[in-house]
Amino acid sequence: MTEPIQIKTKLAGNPSQEPQFKSFVKSKDGRQIPVADPNATRALVSLMDMNAVLGGAASHYGGPAALAELMSALHGHVFDVAARENKQWYDLFHIVNDAGHCENGLYALKANYKMAGLTLDSLKKFRSIESGLTGHGEVHCFPEGVFISNGPLGSAFPQTQGVAMGEAISGKNRVTVTTISDGACMEGEAKEAFAAIPGLAKTGKMGPYVLIISDNNTKLSGRIDAESFSMTPTFNSLKDLGWNVINLAEGNDLQKCYDTIVSAIEQAKANPIAPVIIHAKTVKGIGTKKTAESATGGHGFPLKSPSELPAFLGEILGGAALPDVFNTWIAELNKWEADIKASGVKDSGEKIQVGISSAMVRARKAGFPVLSVTSDLPGSTGVAGFRKEFPQDSFDVGIAESNMVSTAAGLSKLGYIPVVDTFAQFGVTKGALPLTMGALSEAPVIAVFSHTGFQDAADGASHQALSYVAMVSSIPHVDVYSLSCSEEADALMYTVIENFAKARKEGKVPNSAVFFLGRENFPKTYVAGTSYDLRKAQVLADTTAGKTKSVAIATTGSLVPQALQAAKDLESKGVGAVVVNCACVNHVDIATFKTVLEKTQGHLITVEDHQLLGGFGQILTHALMNADVTFKVKSLGVHGEFGQSAYTAADLYRKHKVDASAIVETTGTFFQKSGAW
Repeated sequence: MTEPIQIKTKLAGNPSQEPQFKSFVKSKDGRQIPVADPNATRALVSLMDMNAVLGGAASHYGGPAALAELMSALHGHVFDVAARENKQWYDLFHIVNDAGHCENGLYALKANYKMAGLTLDSLKKFRSIESGLTGHGEVHCFPEGVFISNGPLGSAFPQTQGVAMGEAISGKNRVTVTTISDGACMEGEAKEAFAAIPGLAKTGKMGPYVLIISDNNTKLSGRIDAESFSMTPTFNSLKDLGWNVINLAEGNDLQKCYDTIVSAIEQAKANPIAPVIIHAKTVKGIGTKKTAESATGGHGFPLKSPSELPAFLGEILGGAALPDVFNTWIAELNKWEADIKASGVKDSGEKIQVGISSAMVRARKAGFPVLSVTSDLPGSTGVAGFRKEFPQDSFDVGIAESNMVSTAAGLSKLGYIPVVDTFAQFGVTKGALPLTMGALSEAPVIAVFSHTGFQDAADGASHQALSYVAMVSSIPHVDVYSLSCSEEADALMYTVIENFAKARKEGKVPNSAVFFLGRENFPKTYVAGTSYDLRKAQVLADTTAGKTKSVAIATTGSLVPQALQAAKDLESKGVGAVVVNCACVNHVDIATFKTVLEKTQGHLITVEDHQLLGGFGQILTHALMNADVTFKVKSLGVHGEFGQSAYTAADLYRKHKVDASAIVETTGTFFQKSGAW
């Protein structure tokens, strides 16, 4: 056998105590095995979610609620086996979670055991910048509890294929157990692994493998079969692919989950050439009637105020009295909410997405053949309004971003104007090749990719697109726009649709257009009565009059407010600034910058929530240099790092020094010998 390099594990070892909140299952030999109480997991998830909500972050309930029994049973069995064999659990098993939106359930479970350095108090910082407990499981933030990072659905499962192959090569043959949601099974990566794992196992190239599928026919936008198509034929095909399929009809019955998992692991170990799938029917949002019966299964945490928690937790716990620790936690949350209300300032902005929807609706009513092709996130990206008004022109291909873009390219070939949408991280990673092939096929599309940069703060690094400009700006015949407000979104989207139709009617091939936008609220506009041009940069502020020192601040998208605030702060220091908003990222408006840089003696700062390498700043400065424009530049951006969870993007802007204060500080390096004000 080929010997691998020995890598010391960072995972925490066996728990040193039973769960604080526990249930029991009965083993085959009649022992009572303590496991984490599934209802306590649901309650803890609810409490930690409320902390995130008050901090300004969204969070998940339905998925971890559905998996509570399966995860309690799995971990209870694994820890029991490890104790009986006097080994660390990770020397016997690999446990991997692909259902990233369920990771908070695993945090709660580990805290219940007081393992991996977690306590119940640790959960209160969930999704904050102060915690390693990110929105989805990430190795770089919580290596004691996460072996393979997750987040984008279907991305961890294929990596476990390599893990199990490595077990076969090394001869160690630890059991790999992976959990995945039914929605993730729609992804192309997952479907490839569904075929490859049993195929390779049959030739002896895989260690023992168990896959747990949580099937509740639900994704973020609603029931899978109603919103897109039934997954039943896919699941029925798994046996023919070579999987040993065990059907678990009651995936929320703790004892049946335990018995099924024990049997599945035994079968996988006895016969590694036949990997095992537990096809478990679960109830997303189980715990309360409202969440279980909602169309989304309570995907997002449904409560807005901690005052709702006593009734919510009471229902989860079947009417039993809440433990004192829960009541104390709720009291803390109530106080926090009162403090927020006492000191908070109401956000008067709106989401950029409003402009996307209004432009699409307006264009369709004007007779343009606009179609919406989505992959589960229309409510987040802004196209939901169009889909509600024109359901006959709206399609959901399931959680399959590559397929979404390719489908749109096919529709484009027949004369439609297809608009695709998803989060930026998924769009640029899974959509880059289809965008390229669409361009090669003269099949342009319009893409709406939201939650750029650190705007998807709470979900963590796996969802934070920090290379979005770099990934698509160099694809031929693709125009890239980064939107800063809803009025701009409305104007530019409508113009792109209008130009798309005009080019087609003239027998020309329009470019694809990719619109990037944030998640949080922004002003509806920055300059009243302003006009918007696809290729012209906007001067949003000019405070250079009468100043002997001045700087041009070039930015785009979500950092426009930071640039404008920096201009105000610099003016108080006697320094002028010109703030330039570059909506079109990969076509530089040289003329505007020549004029601006003459005003600022060539002083230029570029700022973006993107990697410096390949980002907006590099594109801009390279174009200016090629045009023989004289300038001195300082660029602010991300320096080759991943992000992490935070309640709001502002927390991450500060950490990575792309906020207003960082712009002001950097401006000082132009004018102060010490580099400080």
